[in-house]
Amino acid sequence: MRHPYEYAVLRVVPRVERGEAINAGVLLYCRALDHLGAAVHLDPARLAALDPAADADAIARSLDAVAALCAEVDTEAARYAGPAGEEDRGRRFRRLTAPKSTVVQAGPVHTGLTEDPAADLTRLLALLVHPPTP
Repeated sequence: MRHPYEYAVLRVVPRVERGEAINAGVLLYCRALDHLGAAVHLDPARLAALDPAADADAIARSLDAVAALCAEVDTEAARYAGPAGEEDRGRRFRRLTAPKSTVVQAGPVHTGLTEDPAADLTRLLALLVHPPTP
């Protein structure tokens, strides 16, 4: 049985005033299966092309923090997320996809149908974040 899900691309905007971005992750929420996941991948070369002075390590830590917030509530990583890590998955997804003027931002929310949210998260990461292969 297929279930509706929502997803958003995580974008890195190293110089917010310029508005240039690279895709660096995907958030996926499936209410019917109570699933919230994030997959991240920061390409340092693409980041440097937008801003050679960008702190790739700090940005990678920010992306990892988003992934930790999407982790299961009882995992060690989610406990370090503070009160936001104790919210239900839907509320965490809405918090993460709310518009922000920060270096790590979520794009618009899109929808799809899934039987396996984890597999679709992996597929979306390959399709939307990793560079296309010829």
